[in-house]
Amino acid sequence: MPVITFKYEDLVGLIGKKVDKEVLLQKIPMIGAEIDNVDGDNISVEFFPDRPDLLSVEGLARAMRSFLGIEKGMKKYDAAPSSISIKVDSSVKEIRPFVSAAVVRDVKMSEDFIISLMELQEKLHFSIGKDRKKMAIGIHNLDAVTPPFTYKGVKPSEISFIPLGEAVEMDLNEILRKHEKGIKYAHILEKLERYPIIVDKNGNVLSFPPIINGELTAVDLFTENIFIDVTGIERKAVDSALNIVATAIAERGGKLEMVKVVDSETRNTPDLSPSQMEVNIDYASRILGFSVRKHVIESIERMGFDASIEKNVLNVDIPPWRTDILHPIDVVEDIAIGYGYDKISPELPKSMTFGSSLSYEKIHETMIGLGFNEVFTISLSNEEEQFKKMNIEPREVVSIENPISGRHSCIRVSLLPSLLEILSKNRHNDLPQMIYEVGEVVEIANGRPQNKTMVSGVKIDAKTGFTECKSIVEAILRNTGIKADVREKKSGAFIDGRCASISKGGRQIGYFGEIHPSVISNFELDYPVIAFEIYASELLSPSEDK
Repeated sequence: MPVITFKYEDLVGLIGKKVDKEVLLQKIPMIGAEIDNVDGDNISVEFFPDRPDLLSVEGLARAMRSFLGIEKGMKKYDAAPSSISIKVDSSVKEIRPFVSAAVVRDVKMSEDFIISLMELQEKLHFSIGKDRKKMAIGIHNLDAVTPPFTYKGVKPSEISFIPLGEAVEMDLNEILRKHEKGIKYAHILEKLERYPIIVDKNGNVLSFPPIINGELTAVDLFTENIFIDVTGIERKAVDSALNIVATAIAERGGKLEMVKVVDSETRNTPDLSPSQMEVNIDYASRILGFSVRKHVIESIERMGFDASIEKNVLNVDIPPWRTDILHPIDVVEDIAIGYGYDKISPELPKSMTFGSSLSYEKIHETMIGLGFNEVFTISLSNEEEQFKKMNIEPREVVSIENPISGRHSCIRVSLLPSLLEILSKNRHNDLPQMIYEVGEVVEIANGRPQNKTMVSGVKIDAKTGFTECKSIVEAILRNTGIKADVREKKSGAFIDGRCASISKGGRQIGYFGEIHPSVISNFELDYPVIAFEIYASELLSPSEDK
């Protein structure tokens, strides 16, 4: 989960009232966070990824003012009209069609603020922006350029400029080949004939989204007026990111101004008007297990909302930076947080069921006896990791409808990619490395998702191979009392002739082998790897499998 680090005095200054450090350390976790580290004046806080508005000390200060009762309800920002505009040229429509922008004037810069702003930008790129593919943010020194601005598509060799952090001009192709950010994000623009660019009245380049800004508009301690651009392929993501960044800068005392976006329809951004949602009070009471009517206004105001009650309906004004509020249940959750989970009395369920446990103890004992170390990985993954990096054909998966990160866009169908990723992160450690996991995957069978528990293991070593892997699998089958057949199997993830299936009663219950060199390379490993994956339930005796 994302972690932000800030100075205690900086947070207190933004809150606008002296709050004891111990009180803050006690209260911050109550809004959905965990204190990661405290080192003198420096505090690190880990936030749940569904609250991108809290990914900066400015956003945290705004939330704490409401939660502590210093400033009730929704924070209001005045965004004045301005004469600045950005025109969307038709040449960018098929490339990266959406742009929103804002101006913040009279900003008082500091080292803490610059660090916070850059970290917020990158965290939003990763979360809302899906690693810049869906949206990317540019933050510029407005005084270095001349409005109006134009957002257009150009041929790669048509424009040259000095990219941020460099001293020489490069054209767009050179940036993608030579610049650190260009190399990292070039895949987003792959196969495009034109690239998006933002220029000012005189043709000076502000930004080459989603890759890099121009050095001309770099923000420093002497910057007073800021221009923000957000471009992307999804308008909601673009507008949400702009609202979060613009209001975070405004928390530092800056004066917000709207920018006219001249497109097929002209609009002014940022749009900081709240959205509305109705929540049935009986529904909220039923979910939380107590009558909320008496406390609901105070509770929801502590979470930074405005609200009123009309008969049995709670009318809620949702701040434009709260992108996580999608359904009435999200409001109910915030009512509970604002009320205080510590005030809610626990109750046993009205009806209870009793079942026998499904124990994998014998499997764990076997794996530990073979020298493996157990690991735990999350069940969310992505299709590139599950299929492309494993060199196998994609198959149907359970996709996440609104993933907070591109890395967590589906439920995994195999544990092996996660285990290989762990090996990749431990390249600096000594060999051999042997890890295993007993965990769930979700497979699609006859159009319906089914949870399956797998036991999977990998070993990396300079001299490991198929013969060793076969002996490990045979030991697992022997120790669990399972008789199975081993037959040759073909899989793109394994070397031809060094992969086998495990069959029981004519059904395949697993497979094992020596990982293909291309897969090893995809996970940035340097030595041979063997792997196996078996349905855990098939390793249980009839008395255990109930």
